[in-house]
Amino acid sequence: MFINSIDPVLLHLGPLEVRYYGIIYALGFVIAYLFLRKWSKEGKLPLDAKQIDDLLVYLLVGVVAGARFFEIVFYRPWLFWTDPLEIFMVWHGGLSFHGGLIGAIVSMWLFTRRRKIHMMPLFDALVVPAILGLALGRIANFTNSELFGPATNVPWCVVFTSVDMLCRHPYQIYAMLSHLLLFFILLYVYKKQKKEGTTFWSFILGYGILRFITDFWKVETKFFGFGMGQILSVAMVVIGLIALWKLRTSGARAPGQAQS
Repeated sequence: MFINSIDPVLLHLGPLEVRYYGIIYALGFVIAYLFLRKWSKEGKLPLDAKQIDDLLVYLLVGVVAGARFFEIVFYRPWLFWTDPLEIFMVWHGGLSFHGGLIGAIVSMWLFTRRRKIHMMPLFDALVVPAILGLALGRIANFTNSELFGPATNVPWCVVFTSVDMLCRHPYQIYAMLSHLLLFFILLYVYKKQKKEGTTFWSFILGYGILRFITDFWKVETKFFGFGMGQILSVAMVVIGLIALWKLRTSGARAPGQAQS
């Protein structure tokens, strides 16, 4: 058993609070930047250093806006009439993955359209560090004592003292481990892929499967026994399977791959 009494605020600088949550998510963007710079230097991406900087600004806005919008609409709609200002306080926690994904897709579409760059190679490259960033995000959820599991008596259960004194499944840790597993799978796929889009659609499929499984250990409102995240993840699995099947039967190839 572990007692989680972590203060989510690392530093108080007058009225300003420096939270673990924000620091960890910022670290995720730094990791994405380092991966993209590395692959750009290796010729795997059609971007220079300035374009990578611009892309990350687009992504930051798109991911945060999309993730927060979905979180409020699908998980906490009562904030619209009970505490509207809380909607904008993203540092308090509460970002939806599915909303962040849609926000990232829209922001990347705008970025590539404006610069006349082919979008799919960027998707393939970005999902690899993105899933690593999501793993870090689950640590942020742990420090915030949010997204916890049901009460249990397993030896590794965690008491979130800011919630109650029940020992619970550490859903955040389960999700983090599933993200790390998917990271190594995607890293392998990206290095070996022969067709453009393989890594991105593998991410959509893999995340959907793993999220559907791990969410059985998450406390949330259920619809016919399934959480909203699981319902959205089923759609991801279906879309991922269809896309990968179409890739397999098409002639499209990854950049740098010659036809045999």
